[in-house]
Amino acid sequence: MEKKVTNFKSCLKNMPDILVSCRSKKGENNALAVGYACNCSYDPPMVMVGIVPSRYSYEIIKETGEFVVNLVHEELREKYKYLGSHSGRDEYKLEVLKMKIGDAIKINSPLLLDCPVNIECKVIDSIKTGSHEMFIGKVEYIHAKAELIDDNGNIDYSKINFLKFR
Repeated sequence: MEKKVTNFKSCLKNMPDILVSCRSKKGENNALAVGYACNCSYDPPMVMVGIVPSRYSYEIIKETGEFVVNLVHEELREKYKYLGSHSGRDEYKLEVLKMKIGDAIKINSPLLLDCPVNIECKVIDSIKTGSHEMFIGKVEYIHAKAELIDDNGNIDYSKINFLKFR
């Protein structure tokens, strides 16, 4: 027997739970938890992240046109929850959490060094889709922990214990 689904947020849940980091033009670093993200082109490589317009990072990404997708492993579960439930308008979340920050190479955004993979992106377009604006970012540079890279320069994702919310 079928049962009616009423929570449409869960209709497709093979989405990664990621952290998106950004830096304001004033030099303030911020990050937020994002549940809507995907690859959207392999040539050129592009990703898409969905952010609610009321979020503090939304304003920063609109202003700067840059962001970093940070892949999250299970050990960051509590920090992920914190970044998803507190606003950068009220505090410097990354400092509160004592997260390690690095500078991107191709863009002016922070890398979350506690994450195993960081993907630098420049916004080339966006689409308003109701509750979210989907930012399409051209991948400018990918950072990964050395132990994750195979002999052919590929990331071995099987070595990452990805965060998964059930």
